[in-house]
Amino acid sequence: MNRINKKLQENKKLLSIYFTAGYPNLKDTVGIIEDLEKNGVDMIEIGLPFSDPLADGPTIQASSTQALKNGMTTDVLFDQLQAVRKTVSIPLVIMGYFNPMLQYGVEAFCKKCAEVGIDGLIIPDLPVDVYNEQYKAVFEAYGIINVFLITPQTSDERIRFIDSLSKGFIYMVSSASVTGSSSGFGDAQTDYFERIANLELESPQIVGFGISDHKTFTQATTHAKGAIIGSAFIKHLTSNGPENINSFISPLLRP
Repeated sequence: MNRINKKLQENKKLLSIYFTAGYPNLKDTVGIIEDLEKNGVDMIEIGLPFSDPLADGPTIQASSTQALKNGMTTDVLFDQLQAVRKTVSIPLVIMGYFNPMLQYGVEAFCKKCAEVGIDGLIIPDLPVDVYNEQYKAVFEAYGIINVFLITPQTSDERIRFIDSLSKGFIYMVSSASVTGSSSGFGDAQTDYFERIANLELESPQIVGFGISDHKTFTQATTHAKGAIIGSAFIKHLTSNGPENINSFISPLLRP
């Protein structure tokens, strides 16, 4: 069984952390992953930096720009992750844009992910229809889960189609904005969370965008299986460096 599916079966709300590979420094990637697991994080999204990150707000864009300047590439990331499974057991997901994966070769990318122990991919700009028609067989051949995204604007019909294709969790984007642009949830988000819960989908949902502390984590997971924190964690890395991860994670889990 894929590590993502095993984790989703646990009787708890899941905390997933996103960070950009190669940030703040090129060689920080594996150390950050190891420290996040030691501090109780359930799942990690490793951002593959790209020069045109459409869904990302200023914080993640800036980290991607710096990571690229540091020398992070697809090959460098795979080299860094070569031995990560000797020390890390929680699910690891690469989140990135389709262009670098297409340049690398989709099958070659999936094969490499399987070799180093990546469990899933989140690709915001790969349409679900294109995945279903052209790439589904390749992902499944290498045991890689493709995580689909939904937003408040996604129709119930479309969500049910995505649910039928999902092999793991659905990434539930809390708003139509980019990452890091809001903090906290209003009535619109609460209504959206309840609407999705009432659909009684087969796939668990994990909420992303707008989560930065214990309060917003609790709000996001009232109806969902877990929540993802990205921009707030990258701001912490920017201000405190990768040596002080505990001071960010601990208040999230034990306020």
